[in-house]
Amino acid sequence: MNVLASKEQLRASFLRWALFTVPLIVLIGFAAGQLGGPNTAWFAGLTKPGIYPPPAAFGIVWSILFVAIGLALALVASAWGAQGRGLALIVFAIHFIGTQSWTAVFFGMQDMIAGLMVLGFGIASLAVALALIWRVRRGAVYLLLPYLAWLCFAGVLNYQFITANPDGGPRGGNGAETRVEL
Repeated sequence: MNVLASKEQLRASFLRWALFTVPLIVLIGFAAGQLGGPNTAWFAGLTKPGIYPPPAAFGIVWSILFVAIGLALALVASAWGAQGRGLALIVFAIHFIGTQSWTAVFFGMQDMIAGLMVLGFGIASLAVALALIWRVRRGAVYLLLPYLAWLCFAGVLNYQFITANPDGGPRGGNGAETRVEL
């Protein structure tokens, strides 16, 4: 019998990894969210696209996605001995850290075009990561598909912000304007 580990040992390995990866992903997401946010005069002054969801939806969706991402990573990380496991984890880590910079770019730097480029990187790098993860744990890919869908939606929404606000929105950090009449 060529069994490396029992089902109980594999389940315990997954649970140990999940206790690490889920809080880690939530912490990274929370930290990224602190680098900017929609509570600025600049964002308030932007014309919102028709598909812009209620602001509360973002917190709910991201919370669910972060837990699913953490569980998917635990599935991959607990696949000891699986060919390509390390590469899949590295590529996903690069993807995730890079994509989390969107908040700082879009809200912090107030650069919608660069934000769209970050999302383009995120979608492309996630596609590569999903192909690598597929070889290790297919169930992890299924957990990550809603995340891919949300990134695609975010890309469309970001693009619509650009088209609805071709001038980039109000500038000056606080959204104040100075008008001089002669």
